[in-house]
Amino acid sequence: MYASISTQNLIASIALDPGIKTQLKFQNAMSYSDLNSIILQKDAADSAAEVHGIAVAMLCLNKAAEASDWINEAFSEGSGLPQDDKLEMIHLFEQTKELMDSDEFVFDLFLPDEDEMLPLRCAALMQWCQGFLFGMGRVQTSSEWPGDVDEVLKDIIEFTKLDAEIDEEHAEEAENDLIEIQEYLRAAVMLIRSELNPARENSTVY
Repeated sequence: MYASISTQNLIASIALDPGIKTQLKFQNAMSYSDLNSIILQKDAADSAAEVHGIAVAMLCLNKAAEASDWINEAFSEGSGLPQDDKLEMIHLFEQTKELMDSDEFVFDLFLPDEDEMLPLRCAALMQWCQGFLFGMGRVQTSSEWPGDVDEVLKDIIEFTKLDAEIDEEHAEEAENDLIEIQEYLRAAVMLIRSELNPARENSTVY
């Protein structure tokens, strides 16, 4: 299932603290399965992972992006979304923004729990990548991105082509690959955000 990564040293290139854990991400947020049900009921996307990818791309492009813009993008101008569901979506968006704004490496992808079946988790990761690329492509489709952004986006395109059909014999290897790709994507998001917002990032360097 593994796709080649052309920037293997990406994670090491960002000053990350390996001791920082992300188990507390998305505190008090609706579970992935519950939010996924909302997405599927409204036929808004293939999964909650996909709409989260869109949200992350929007926040990479514009750190001041609003949850309402994301909801309108994901649900076609709201699409009659019940108020309670809308509040959950806003909560997820705002927590994602907070995690991306943190000086610590606490951002993570909104994906199915680790105890879910591996093929489901692999499919969700691919859908997250599709959503992220969609969100980025809304603004720019050529190779005019600054720095390493274009190269990283090419890697993410490759991740949409993973093979989610995983047999028992290769399950452990596929699990390790999935974890590595997810870690790559976490670092990739922060790199892209930094490259697209140099003034903001540089202002924090003393």
